[in-house]
Amino acid sequence: MEWRLEQLAGQLGGVVHGDGSVVIVGLAGVEDANPGDITFADHERALPLLKSTKASAAIVPRHIPDLLIPQVVVGDPRLAMAKALALLTSGPYHAAGISEKSWISPSAVVADDVSIYPFAYVGENARIGSRVTIHPGVCIGREVTIGDDTVLYPNVVIYPQCVIGARVILHAGVIIGSDGFGFVKEGGRNIKIPQVGTVEVEDDVEIGANSCVDRATFGATRIKHGVKIDNLVQVAHNVLIGEDSVVVAQVGISGSTTLGKNVTLGGQVGLADHLDVGDNVMVAAQSGVMKDVPSDHIVAGTPALPHRHALRVASVWAKLPELKREVDELKARLEELERRRDQDATGQGGSDD
Repeated sequence: MEWRLEQLAGQLGGVVHGDGSVVIVGLAGVEDANPGDITFADHERALPLLKSTKASAAIVPRHIPDLLIPQVVVGDPRLAMAKALALLTSGPYHAAGISEKSWISPSAVVADDVSIYPFAYVGENARIGSRVTIHPGVCIGREVTIGDDTVLYPNVVIYPQCVIGARVILHAGVIIGSDGFGFVKEGGRNIKIPQVGTVEVEDDVEIGANSCVDRATFGATRIKHGVKIDNLVQVAHNVLIGEDSVVVAQVGISGSTTLGKNVTLGGQVGLADHLDVGDNVMVAAQSGVMKDVPSDHIVAGTPALPHRHALRVASVWAKLPELKREVDELKARLEELERRRDQDATGQGGSDD
């Protein structure tokens, strides 16, 4: 889409310095931008690079008097960049209709303005909202509900009775509602616990490719409003992920663990089962969380410790070979001192006789 710079700045909450009538058609990095693009500098080190850019305008954190191109001054250039990119790349929705090569159950309720591509499957009594896009190979089970403006990319599978909210994005290969990993032992045999719950994904959630969210044993596994989940993440049965949390790639969250609001889990974090993680918690990459974490804490390591403590532990860990050598030397010196003491004590006793 095309935007006049002054219009775009209004959407971004920015102030224009220079010609606000410049037409903007795209956004690119400083070095890759061409005429018609707007670029951005999100830190001071990038500001000098703007003098050589070919862009028609720039998003900046402060006004640069000697910069020849128009500027949009905003409080957070990176946030403004994200919003500008969405405005420049998203056009109005156009319904593609329902492909004859898809299969829609006669009992399903499907809005008129959907886009359902070939080889998609929609099961019995499913409900599909307005402007939903369902790509090839998607399988939607019976009694699934999908809210307005949601996008399901190829080969997404939603098991029966799950609920997907509005404006949700499920990337290719996402599995919602597969059985939770529940078994009990009878002798040496594994006996399956039927997983009779469901999954509820609230509005504005995005889940990355090949991630899995298991259905609850009872009740529901819940992904709350605004959560963003990266690729290759495992969310186990009866987990609750609080609003606006961020879960990075290859995280594993064990069953019945609860995350508060605005939690950030770094890549490859593992969480044990039945934990309570408070609001605004940050867990560093590759950490193993074995116990509850109070709100507003940063933890790292395995087992996870308060971040500063974990840094001290890590610094000692790196010095362990050196420390071991010192301990071995001290041990040898102590043994030598004890040997000499024993010799002196024995010699003392012989002279008394």
